[in-house]
Amino acid sequence: MFSFFKSKPTVSLIRLNGVIGNVGRFSQGMSYASQSDTIKKAFALKNIKAVVISINSPGGSPVQSNLLYDLIRSEADDKKVKVITYAEDVAASGGYMLMCAGDEIYANTNSIVGSIGVIYSGFGFQELIKKIGVQRRVHTAGESKSILDPFLEEKKEDIEKLKSLQKDLHEEFINLVKNSRKDKIKSENYSMLFSGEFWSGKKSLQLGLIDGVGTLQVILKDKFGKDLKVKKFEATQSWLKRKLSSQLSGSYSEVINELEVRSIWNKYGL
Repeated sequence: MFSFFKSKPTVSLIRLNGVIGNVGRFSQGMSYASQSDTIKKAFALKNIKAVVISINSPGGSPVQSNLLYDLIRSEADDKKVKVITYAEDVAASGGYMLMCAGDEIYANTNSIVGSIGVIYSGFGFQELIKKIGVQRRVHTAGESKSILDPFLEEKKEDIEKLKSLQKDLHEEFINLVKNSRKDKIKSENYSMLFSGEFWSGKKSLQLGLIDGVGTLQVILKDKFGKDLKVKKFEATQSWLKRKLSSQLSGSYSEVINELEVRSIWNKYGL
C-alpha cells in the first residue's frame, strides 16, 4: 500500500570531455585538479545505483589520466558503488585508461576505442637554423638536461633514454588494462591490443575491450528501468573552455587528427 512512495532508482552522471592535462595556451584540458571535486560529489550522492561516467577524450597526460583513474576507483571502493563508463566519440589512450575505471564498460558502435600505447613526436630544426644563419647556444649543468633539443642533431643515447621511459609508461598502462579487463581479453591478442592501434566500438566489443554497445540512454534504461532518475555532475567551465573542448564533437577526420597530434599537447602523452 506504500508503493506510491517508493523512490525512483537514481544514478550520478559525470561527463569527462577533452584532452587530459593542463595543456594549451588556455589550459583547456581536464585534470585531477579540475575534476576531483565533481567526481567526489557524484559519489557522495546517497542511495545511488551507480556512478555513470561518459568519456570523450583522445588522451593526454599519463600522470593526470592515472590520477583520475585512481580517484574514481578509490571513491567506488570506499562508497561501494558500481561504476559504469561509456565512450562517446572517442575514448583512446588516456581516455581508454579512464574507461577502465568502470566495473562495466560500454560504447557506441561507432565510437573510437583503444590506442593503448605511448607516443612522443617533435620536430628537427637544425637544418633550418643553419640556412637562416642562426647559432644554437645551450649551456647546461647536467649532461642530459638538453635531451631531444629540436635545434640539435638527435643523439643515439637520447633516443635510448626516451625509449626506456616510454617502455616503463607502456608497461604500467598494459598492466592497468589487464587488471581491469582480466579474463575478458585473450592473451593471444595482447600484441595487437597493446600496439597502440584503435578500433570502432563494435570491434572493441569483439576484442573484449568493452562489455557492450548501444546508446547510453538505452543501456541505462535496460539496467535500471524506465523510471531511472539521472543526477548530472559537471565541472564548471568558462565559455572559452566550452568552445575549445567542443572541437571534439567534429567529424571522424577531426577525431583521428586529435589522436595523431595529441603528443604535441603533451610531450610524453598517452
